[in-house]
Amino acid sequence: MNFCKYDGAGNDFVLIDIRQNDPELTTEQIAHICHRRFGIGADGLMTLGNANPPYDFEMRYYNSDGKIGSMCGNGGRCIAAFAYTLGLGHKSGEAQSTLNFIGYDGPHSADILLWEPDEGKGVVRLGMRNVECKDIKRCLDGWFLDTGSPHYVQRVTDLEHFDVVGEGRRIRHDKIFAEGTNVDFIEDMPDGRLFVRTYERGVEDETWACGTGVTACALVSGNTQITTRGGDFAVSFNHTGTAYEDIKLTGPVSFNFRGQITL
Repeated sequence: MNFCKYDGAGNDFVLIDIRQNDPELTTEQIAHICHRRFGIGADGLMTLGNANPPYDFEMRYYNSDGKIGSMCGNGGRCIAAFAYTLGLGHKSGEAQSTLNFIGYDGPHSADILLWEPDEGKGVVRLGMRNVECKDIKRCLDGWFLDTGSPHYVQRVTDLEHFDVVGEGRRIRHDKIFAEGTNVDFIEDMPDGRLFVRTYERGVEDETWACGTGVTACALVSGNTQITTRGGDFAVSFNHTGTAYEDIKLTGPVSFNFRGQITL
């Protein structure tokens, strides 16, 4: 099976083009592929499949445990770059290409703002789903909302040395969250940016960045300039008073390598 490996600010994924041949991977095979000791190693796996117009492709995302996942913001940005290198999408200007695709939570558009083919690096802006203000709930010591995936966001102090894995795992399994949740911890930085660290369900560990998490943190904090362990992000949105609309997530994407794996 041919594959490519990409990362969005250190949040890494195995990507497979299944438009001509779908290997129909099992849960166990996906978990093996994502395993960092026995497989390729990744936070998740995505397939790029055929879609009906006006969409360029369908994105299907699996967590590293092999189970189907909800929307992944960094995954969406990475698979858009992957699709761009495959020649998909339509030109919207000399320096930019826009792709439209179907994800777990519905339609998305992604703009390739920059792509350097020799270095395999670029900047991708992803359109996220709208979020109703009434759906942002206060609970425990923070907020709960869904930005394509469920997120609990909590302010803490000394986030650099905070036990993200221990506290994240405890909150992720709290009975208040019937289907579990991703957990984000935030702290204001001296330079005015918001520092975010995330414990992701399905990965069951801290990841270096989380796109839907960065988006959730920007909405509840009002700070649109975000720093994660893997890199920096910008979030933009239109706050109508009752909803957050036209939400855009912008950040780095890198091509790591391509290869073949026998299962």
